[in-house]
Amino acid sequence: MAPITYDDFEKVEIRVGKVIKVEDFPKARKPAYKLWIDFGNLGVKKSSAQITKLYQKEDLLDSLILAVTNFPTRQIADFISEVLVLGVVLEDGEVVLIQPERNVPLGKRIL
Repeated sequence: MAPITYDDFEKVEIRVGKVIKVEDFPKARKPAYKLWIDFGNLGVKKSSAQITKLYQKEDLLDSLILAVTNFPTRQIADFISEVLVLGVVLEDGEVVLIQPERNVPLGKRIL
């Protein structure tokens, strides 16, 4: 990948959110969940996440996650995904969520 400047990085808005609702997403091409994520002052945003093999729905509830909050919305099947949840992609394609190590205020920006 080509190097970017700090100014480029600052354009990406990564914020802390808390998962408040999780549903199965059977209409997605690959197994996924529908997530509703509370970002504090930014409100609740939706995302589709292909994390069904490593995470159970009940384990995701109330968990803190990191997400890009300033990408354009994207329609996935019949669902509008508003944010991109961030994770580490393993060799087998599974995704491990990136999460804060301690409780932090919702909506805070990552730099």
